[in-house]
Amino acid sequence: MTAPMCETIREKLRRGSRIIGEVFYGMSVFGWVRELRRSRGEVEKLFVLITFGDIVGLPILPPYYTLRLLPYTIPFLNRWKRSLLRERDLTDLIDLIE
Repeated sequence: MTAPMCETIREKLRRGSRIIGEVFYGMSVFGWVRELRRSRGEVEKLFVLITFGDIVGLPILPPYYTLRLLPYTIPFLNRWKRSLLRERDLTDLIDLIE
């Protein structure tokens, strides 16, 4: 066998193993990962609401503590504002009903 032929076989084996790995990932832990990401997003939203509730008229923490937490919450602030202003539908509430 020549070198280019071995390389194409290796590439096909790598691609096949990656596809099989992704299928097993989807069958086993994808649901857990999605739920963990969703719950982490909810916790982040609550954290930003507690620290920057003054923006929406809900002062929970004194301004001193809010300023101390400012460097940690800046990365989440734009995403939080976008999620608050997002238009909601009845289908969004289906996940809340158990």
